[in-house]
Amino acid sequence: MRPPYHNYGLQSPRGFQQIPHPEQNRPDKPADDSIGVLEYLQIIRRHRGTVILFAFLGLLIAVLYTMPQTPLFRARTVIEIQNINNDFMNMRNVSPTTEDSTSNVLTDVQTQMKIIQSENLIDRVIQKLKSQGKIAPIKNTSRFAALKKLLNLPEPKNDDPDYTMEQIAMRSLVVHQLGQTRVLEVLYTSPDPKFAADFVNTLTSEYVDSNMEARWEMSKKTGQFLSGQLDDMRVTLERSEAALQQYAERSGLLYTTPASGGGDKTNVSEDKLRQLQESLSRAEADKDAAQSRYEIARSAAPESVGDVLSDDSLRNLQDKITDLKRQEAQALIIYTPKTEKVRQIQSQIEPLQKEFNAERAAIIAHIKNDYDSAVRREKLLQDDYKAQSAVVTEQAGKSIQYNILKRDADSNRQLYESTLQQVKAATVASAIRNSNIRIVDQAKPPRMPFSPSLKANSLVGLVGGTIMGIAFILIRSRADRTLRQPGDVSFWTHAPELGVIPSAKTQGVRRLGAKEDKAATGLTLGRPGGEPVELITWDQSPSLIAEAFRAVLTSILFVGENGSRPKMLVITSCGPGDGKTTVVSNLAIAMAEIRRRVLIIDADMRRPRMHQLFELSNEFGLSTLLRDTHSVENPLDSVQSTRVPGLFVLTSGPATGSAANLLYSQRLPELLSLFRSEFDMVLIDTPPSLQLTDARVLGRLTDGVVFVARIGQTTVDATVALHKRFYEDHTRVLGTILNDWNPKSAANGYYGAASGYAAYQHRYGG
Repeated sequence: MRPPYHNYGLQSPRGFQQIPHPEQNRPDKPADDSIGVLEYLQIIRRHRGTVILFAFLGLLIAVLYTMPQTPLFRARTVIEIQNINNDFMNMRNVSPTTEDSTSNVLTDVQTQMKIIQSENLIDRVIQKLKSQGKIAPIKNTSRFAALKKLLNLPEPKNDDPDYTMEQIAMRSLVVHQLGQTRVLEVLYTSPDPKFAADFVNTLTSEYVDSNMEARWEMSKKTGQFLSGQLDDMRVTLERSEAALQQYAERSGLLYTTPASGGGDKTNVSEDKLRQLQESLSRAEADKDAAQSRYEIARSAAPESVGDVLSDDSLRNLQDKITDLKRQEAQALIIYTPKTEKVRQIQSQIEPLQKEFNAERAAIIAHIKNDYDSAVRREKLLQDDYKAQSAVVTEQAGKSIQYNILKRDADSNRQLYESTLQQVKAATVASAIRNSNIRIVDQAKPPRMPFSPSLKANSLVGLVGGTIMGIAFILIRSRADRTLRQPGDVSFWTHAPELGVIPSAKTQGVRRLGAKEDKAATGLTLGRPGGEPVELITWDQSPSLIAEAFRAVLTSILFVGENGSRPKMLVITSCGPGDGKTTVVSNLAIAMAEIRRRVLIIDADMRRPRMHQLFELSNEFGLSTLLRDTHSVENPLDSVQSTRVPGLFVLTSGPATGSAANLLYSQRLPELLSLFRSEFDMVLIDTPPSLQLTDARVLGRLTDGVVFVARIGQTTVDATVALHKRFYEDHTRVLGTILNDWNPKSAANGYYGAASGYAAYQHRYGG
């Protein structure tokens, strides 16, 4: 799909309907030089043959690399690293390397993996296999062994077979941790499947044995060390206890042991002082209580004293007296006080009252005696306490030294008892052979080889070759900046590709449906062996190249819409030698063939060629009309006819060094307007646009610009730069013409030029 064209969205004064551009009314925005993902995919698709070749080479190399390799077998075993119960038999206290229960489990597993791969353990396995006669012959199973064998290179000699065997075993042994678990997978690779299984099984067995031996040796050494320390501690304890006893005898200190047999010894003097203090405290309390009772009994009424009230005999006497007084009161109601009955009752009351008073007085005296006794006892205890305090004070200085010696003896005794317990535990631990390794899966001889894998290597070679092919294509596409095939110009500039002109050096230049007319390989810009390419559309009308020019003309005529067609075009190129003059002449001939009046203006006033091609005079031409406005009355008189009917040429005129200045003449627009009205098509041949500005000046006065690019010569950078200049000039670019294409290189073509171009026609349309 071609993008719309425009110049300012107005009806062209030259009769050509142009289409407004959707972005700021600017024509043909150039493409960005950066490449996106889709562009990379297009590049890869266009060079898919190279990718297939690299993929095949990668596959071939993988096969050649795999075939001579020695088949390798991999044996597998699985072991579990279990936690040891360090509290069993009090093992935690006798192992100096026992880890805490909160230690990192994964770190412990990683440590065990390194132990399995240690040189010491591998050497033990090799020596055991040698003693059993199961050791395999030394073979180099490295990745380069097959290459050395293929190239017939000598193997390096080694005088130490044990060292070589150890190195091979270390390279062939692999230990993996299965996820975040305590389970380890041990793998060993060997050309002999049985030896691989024997090696792995022997390795796990030796690993378990070494683990138990290490623990046993550690427990044994710990017990021996503690036994030696225990003897020293025993001597120290005996010395400290003897020193304590001797000091107690010299100082006269007397200590007793509790009846229970436990606890610390106590000082007799301090114990007696403590007992006196307790007795004195109780005596003081008893004295205070007796004093309180005595003072209450002395100051209160006898009947209100508590001891009196609580005495049973007094209470009985009081009840009898009360009963007799009640009887006396009842008798006095009836009788007089001198009556015999009343006097009998009174005689009973008097002795009872005397007895009651005597008992009450005895209780009060007893209270006073208790008080006096408590006072005397308190005084005696105070005297004893003072005397014992003096004794304890005298022994205090001696007790300090005694306590120091006693603490030393107690510390030695505790250390001795603790060490004795550890020695007993270490003795038990050294007799127990425990291991925390459990073999989950025993290794078996593998049935199928692990390596080499022809399928996997072929897949790697195929994928690697494909990636290298893609990288090669992308690097080459970035390094080679020249246009290589149809579609490249549209890819980089987004400008339409009007057509492709086959190379004149191919065998495609021939008459269609007839024998070859001239040697196609001799067609060049000159005349080395045939007609010039610039006139091939006229000289070899049925040729493939001529048909290509006619197809380009069709694309140009179909650019307009609603019946409008471009009538005046500027043909230019990036640099010299791109073939713009050839395109102009052949397009003009193709236009004349459809009975249209065509004018070629040779605007290359520095190196003109049109007069040579058509064998015309160049005495008068474009430079004459622009430089001397009065030399020719009618500019049409300067136009010359050619041998091609309907084709006319305005030559460049005499060469001049001020060609660029002439194009800024005010008469140029008038001349172009005149030629537009007189001819059906005007084609202007201009110098290369990157070095000169002629095409840029003329492009603003015409219906559009067509620039020619040559495959293998015109660079992408030059094409993008030229297109960008016309874009910045607001000049309409109709499209590009790709010149010098070799149909043999077409991706969908055959080796014949005609079929190759036919493939192009089918792919890109006429």
